[in-house]
Amino acid sequence: MTYQHERLSAGAHDRAGVHRADDAWLEEKWADPESRVLVVSGTRVKPHEGSLDWVAPAEAPEGLRVLLGEHDGRTWFAVIVDAEVSRTDGGWAPLRGLLPFLADDTLAGAPLVFHALGLAEWLWVTRFCPRCGEPLQPRSSAHELVCANGHTQFPRTDPAVIMVVTSGEPGSEDERCLLGRGATWPEGRYSTLAGFCEPGETLEDAVRREVREESGIEVGAVEYFGNQPWPLPASLMLGFIGRAVSTDIEVDHHELEDARWFTRAEMKSLAEAGTLLLPRGVSISRSLVEHWYGGELPGQW
Repeated sequence: MTYQHERLSAGAHDRAGVHRADDAWLEEKWADPESRVLVVSGTRVKPHEGSLDWVAPAEAPEGLRVLLGEHDGRTWFAVIVDAEVSRTDGGWAPLRGLLPFLADDTLAGAPLVFHALGLAEWLWVTRFCPRCGEPLQPRSSAHELVCANGHTQFPRTDPAVIMVVTSGEPGSEDERCLLGRGATWPEGRYSTLAGFCEPGETLEDAVRREVREESGIEVGAVEYFGNQPWPLPASLMLGFIGRAVSTDIEVDHHELEDARWFTRAEMKSLAEAGTLLLPRGVSISRSLVEHWYGGELPGQW
């Protein structure tokens, strides 16, 4: 079974890291009319007629040039312009608003867009050196930041675990999976549990801790499932399947409003009725649920 979250990582580009500081090579590729540029205002992109608008370098505005890499015989860049552009001109969307475009099989470039907006977000929030407080300036095609004292900063990615937790005989009619819902979510919306890995913690222990903290469920065996870049703003979602060793739910009411067990029959019936709203198809959360369920499910957020 091919999972939909994998589509957002398919066809990854060659990031061409050896050329990030090669000014002559960069200028040659920028002069190539076949190269393509994504214009980013702050951390937002403006879709055009239902798709993302990659333009030729000659059509790109002035701004901070970011080398994304090479793909499909072309060189790909982003140009980051002032965030004020998107504030004064309507139609610009953050990454979350672009996910429907990126999930369309007829469009290419989701890894390129994730790369561009992940860097844009990092550049937006990382303006002063955390060691000395001096302003930071970009170099190496905006993949590094350096201050006047020579301290270098690199983009950060925060590991986050996301998990479907199961209870009962695997594959049986009585087997259940655990889903939770946030207090601010619309009625009927449930998803897999998730949380960030803490310093000095293994990923498996992060799964056990997050599930225990949020739902009171104790998890034993933990199996790796897959991963998904999720630059919202700077995460890597690491998917796992956890086996519960307890079943009594005690919701923390801090991160979750509710958590409950679902059998496959209950999940199918409620999803078909529209009273259970599951994660959207492009997320690894949806893939985890459908992997446990054993096929596609109707409906989504």
